[in-house]
Amino acid sequence: MRIALIQMPVVPEKALNVETACQKIRQAKAAGADFAVLPEIFCCPYDNTCFHAGSEPDGGPAQTALAALAKELGIYIVGGSVPEFCDGKLYNTSYVFGRDGSLLAKHRKIHLFDIDVPGGQHFMESDTFAPGNSITTFETEFGTMGLCVCFDMRFEELARCMALRGACTIFVPAAFNMTTGPAHWELLFRQRAVDNQCFTVGVAPARNESASYVSYGNSIAVDPWGTVLCRAGAEETTLYADLDLARIDAVRAQLPIFKGRRMDLYEIREK
Repeated sequence: MRIALIQMPVVPEKALNVETACQKIRQAKAAGADFAVLPEIFCCPYDNTCFHAGSEPDGGPAQTALAALAKELGIYIVGGSVPEFCDGKLYNTSYVFGRDGSLLAKHRKIHLFDIDVPGGQHFMESDTFAPGNSITTFETEFGTMGLCVCFDMRFEELARCMALRGACTIFVPAAFNMTTGPAHWELLFRQRAVDNQCFTVGVAPARNESASYVSYGNSIAVDPWGTVLCRAGAEETTLYADLDLARIDAVRAQLPIFKGRRMDLYEIREK
């Protein structure tokens, strides 16, 4: 299963971002990719002042372009995320399209990025977005896949639920910043891969030092043993990761974590 991790630049013009994404997906298909994965909020700058202008409803232009391209090329597309407008609210939403262009999954970011780190990053995603409320997995010819967006990946319970549903790979369109990225990005993707004995794939925008929100970049793929298969830097690039899904069974046979779980003990009880 070949994955293209598309670490693309994001500019103010939505149409140009969609055009860039489509061009890079075509290149990914030519390189033999089964999946092309875009970054979080790939169609407009990651800024509360830009989300409304960059938003669209279900079936909007960015989604329509990706669905049509998936069908044309016969490739799975994890469409990063876009600001989705629905019933007067905005959601940070990721759409996945199958090889036939059909919508396989839709995930609204559950855990909104609200942080205030002294001397570091301050950002309140909840000033603009509403939270989703669904755990998202979807089926492919390669098996079950998991999907979440950026800050969602910090919550082990969510990743474990996807793994228990059978997810062999967890896709994460993301945009860590220059405070949280150096501290936790690689650690987090390796940690979730090891905890759940699955592959993890995180794809971020390329870094733009002049942006109001500076993406850390460093798109990454990790195997079930915690080995980093590929990792970008800050630059615009497309990485390729070949995932050997037999690796999951091999790791789980060596370390039978799922078989060894003690569900009779995992609850908080009053003393």
